Amino acid sequence: MGRRSRIRTAGAAGAALTLALVAGCEGLDSDGAAPSAGGAEAPAAGQAVSPLRNPDGTEPGLGPVTGDADRAAARKLIESLKTKGRGPRTGYDRDEFGYAWMDTADGVPLARNGCDTRNDLLRRDGQQVRFRSGSHCVVVAMTLHDPYTGTTIEWRKQKAGEVQIDHVVPLSYSWQLGSSRWPESKRRQLANDPLNLIPVEGRANSAKSDSGPASWLPPSKGIRCAYAVRFAQVAVKYELAVTAPDREAMLRQCGG
Repeated sequence: MGRRSRIRTAGAAGAALTLALVAGCEGLDSDGAAPSAGGAEAPAAGQAVSPLRNPDGTEPGLGPVTGDADRAAARKLIESLKTKGRGPRTGYDRDEFGYAWMDTADGVPLARNGCDTRNDLLRRDGQQVRFRSGSHCVVVAMTLHDPYTGTTIEWRKQKAGEVQIDHVVPLSYSWQLGSSRWPESKRRQLANDPLNLIPVEGRANSAKSDSGPASWLPPSKGIRCAYAVRFAQVAVKYELAVTAPDREAMLRQCGG
């Protein structure tokens, strides 16, 4: 199975993490077998970016929203959201949004680049990323700073579920707020849009399920306003309403 992934707080990350990752990645490919000597390694990713400075979601991570001006801008964005009641889940199926992590959802960044959406997101947000031997797409190891929990995860593909890709606006939530009436092409965009996708700790993502911000917020309090902003950005882009309690909860996170 190889060495188990370790999760430590972000404050404990540093040089030791980098050394451990390099050592742990030797001899890894997607199946845990020894790769050839020519395995590719990506350069380290940049620091997480505030959602207010990352309106298309192509920059890494989810950085905090700080400063009075930015928090005021965040509240203005959230206040612009329309509200409505959450409808029934009747008819919802993940397949209504296309097969998982398709590379062919037109109209969103990173589409049709030869890599599936999940690997695109791991590559965007991971640090010290390593690919399967002979591939510049399939990520087999990386260090991820999870914005939701504030922890740093040393991830290996053998235990893939330790990092999951969160839909900030859950697909089921969108279905109940109106995407059930969209054409499938628009639902495919929502499901594969990097603006709506963040790699996070698997347990945190499972705990969120299809909750809105009134029912679930990231455990790390310092990121909650940024999370609310990203939720609002997705809702605005796709002309989705949110529930009134969700909008109120989002405003509170940004000082409203």
